[in-house]
Parts: sequence; C-alpha cells; structure tokens
Amino acid sequence: MSALHGKVALVTGAGRGIGAAIARALVRDGAAVVLSDVLDADGEALAAELGQHFLHLDVTDSAAWTAVVADVVERHGRLDVLVNNAGIATTASVAKQELEEWNRVLEVNLTGTFLGIQAAARVMRPRGSGSIVNLSSVDGLRGNAALHAYTASKFGVTGITKSTGIELGRHGIRVNSVHPGLIATEMTSHLDPESFSIPLGVAGSPDEVAELVAFLASDASRYSTASEFVVDGGITACLPHR
Repeated sequence: MSALHGKVALVTGAGRGIGAAIARALVRDGAAVVLSDVLDADGEALAAELGQHFLHLDVTDSAAWTAVVADVVERHGRLDVLVNNAGIATTASVAKQELEEWNRVLEVNLTGTFLGIQAAARVMRPRGSGSIVNLSSVDGLRGNAALHAYTASKFGVTGITKSTGIELGRHGIRVNSVHPGLIATEMTSHLDPESFSIPLGVAGSPDEVAELVAFLASDASRYSTASEFVVDGGITACLPHR
C-alpha cells in the first residue's frame, strides 16, 4: 500500500517548480491532491495530467482560503495534508527596498502561510489528525543580504511553524517546515551553483524537495512536529569561501 493511500492533500503554488514536483510526488504515493495556484493555466494543465483537481487560490485572501478548503472537504470528505508552498521573492538593498514590495512579499509568504494553517486546522481539528508542511528556506535559518523581505518572511514561516505546531499538537495536527537551498527551477536558472560553496557541489532538484515533503505528509513522520527539515546540499553548514 502506498504511503499516502487514502489521504487528501492541498498544495499551494502547485502550477510549476517545487509545487508541481510536490503534487506529483503526493499523487505517486497514493494521495488525492487538489492543486492550487494563481497560475491557472499551469495548474489546470498539471491537474489534468495527474487526474486531479485544480482550484484558483490567492493565498493572501482569507475568504478564498475558507472557500477552497470547504471545496476540498465537500469533494473528498476530508483534508489530511496541507502544503503551504506558494511564495515570491524580490531583490533589493536596504536603501532601495520599496515598502509596497516588502509588504507584498510578507503578505504572500508569511500571511499566506498563516491563513492556510488557520483554514486547514479548522477542518483537521475535529478529525484529530493532519499534517501541515510549510515551505520555508535556508534563508529562514540564516541571513541573505540580497533578499531582506524574503529572508524576513521565511524566518517568519519558521517561527509560525513552531508556534502552531505547539498549539495544534494536542489535536493530533503536525506542523513542520522544509528549508530548501539552491534548487534548480525556472526562478533560479540565472544562478551559478559554483558560486554558492555547496558541499555536494550541485543545485538540488524540485524532486528532492518533494521527497522530503512526501515523508512529512505521511505517517512515517508521525513523531515529528514544530521542526525544521533542511534539503540544501550542506550549504547552511558551510562557511563561504568565495
């Protein structure tokens, strides 16, 4: 029997990149997966390929979260797994960081994650079980001089994972964070892995992140909560040499 057989999962930012890889891995492991994104064409195409369902979701909209979770429960009768993957990043120095841009990054990455936890917990709590996986970053564990808003948001995701994991544990709901390093996606195609002093020497793949998420979604990780799981090729353990 597959590790996620009988489970129902909702994945945000599932249209492409890491989110798409996560959706594929969860379906492969037996879950019914509802994909969500603001990229409707990408999300619908992948959902059709996987034989799953797609819903438009702006993660900054509380009412939209309530509606999407209600749709998942109406369609499948339950929600067992939420993967808060949707996120954005912008680059700016302290001097040039625009407040509007700062607020938008925190709104999507941090507030969007909190709203997802809140909406999922409402329907998981009566069942007494559930797994919420929040995509943070290695920049939620260390500083990054080029990504102030992103770094602040991802440290926030690390923190909200711990506080909600503590609160929701007594209801059987686990909350964990995943911290990717340099992952080869469309968003990072302009970056040179050799400039990052990665001990394993290469960028990671979305599939490698997805495998860790699938583990945290499954009952194999049933004693893990309020914790960080790093998939970074060793980069956070390494002092930069270049």
